[in-house]
Amino acid sequence: MPNQLAEISMPVPAEISQVDPTLHLLERMVRDPSIPLDRVERIIAMTDARALVAAKRDFTSAMALAQEEMRTIGRDANNTQTRSRYATLAAIDQAIRPIYSKHGLFPSFNTEPSPNGELWVKVTCELTHRGGYSRTYAIDMPADGKGAKGGDVMTRTHATGSAVSYGRRYLLQLMFNLSTADDDGVAANGNGNGHLSDEQIDDLRSAIVDAGADIGRFCKVYGIQRVEDLPARKLADAKAKLAAFRRRQEAAQ
Repeated sequence: MPNQLAEISMPVPAEISQVDPTLHLLERMVRDPSIPLDRVERIIAMTDARALVAAKRDFTSAMALAQEEMRTIGRDANNTQTRSRYATLAAIDQAIRPIYSKHGLFPSFNTEPSPNGELWVKVTCELTHRGGYSRTYAIDMPADGKGAKGGDVMTRTHATGSAVSYGRRYLLQLMFNLSTADDDGVAANGNGNGHLSDEQIDDLRSAIVDAGADIGRFCKVYGIQRVEDLPARKLADAKAKLAAFRRRQEAAQ
C-alpha cells in the first residue's frame, strides 16, 4: 500500500508575511546572472526612494498631530539682565515630552564648533520618528559669558552650559512651533481670562491665514471685534478649530 503523506499547515510568522514583496523580487534578480547589475541597482534605488517618501510622510503626520495637541506654555522665570520673563527648558520639556513621545518622536541634542568662533557654540538637534526619518535643526549661541550690557557675568564653563541650555530651549520652540505667554500660571492650562500676548496674536493671525479662513468670520464666531480681543482661555480652542478647518480644506482639494 503506497505511503500517504499528510499535509501539515504551519502558520507563517508575521515578520515574514509582512516582508515587502519587492525584497523577494530583488533576491531573485540578484540570483539570476542573466539580469544586468545596473538594472538591479535601479530597482534598489527606486525601493529606497519609495521607503524614504513613506518615512517622511509618517514623520510629517506625527509632527502635525503632536503640534495640534501642544498648547501655549507659560513663562515661569525672570531674566534679570533683560527684565523679561521666559519659559524655562524644564517647563517646556514637562509640557511637550508626553505629547511628542506619544507620537513616536524623539529629539537628540548635541553640540558642534560654531562658524562664529570659539566664543560661540552650535547646538544641534536630530528629531527622529520611530519610522526612521529624521530632520536636523541647529542654532549658534554665544558662550562668551557676557551679560546684556556687555559685562562679564559668568565663567566660560558656566557660559557654555548656559548657551547649550538656551539653545535646547530655542530649538524645541522652533521645531514644534511653540508659543509662550505671561499667564501667572493659569493661561497655559486654558483657564486664563487675560489678553493675548503680541506673540500669541501674531501666531493666531498666521494660523487663520494658513488655514485659509476669513478673519471677519473668525471674529464673528467668537463674538469679538478684532483678533487681539480673543480671551486667552479660548486660544487653544480657536487654534484646534483652525487646524480642523485646514484639514477639511486640504481634503476637499
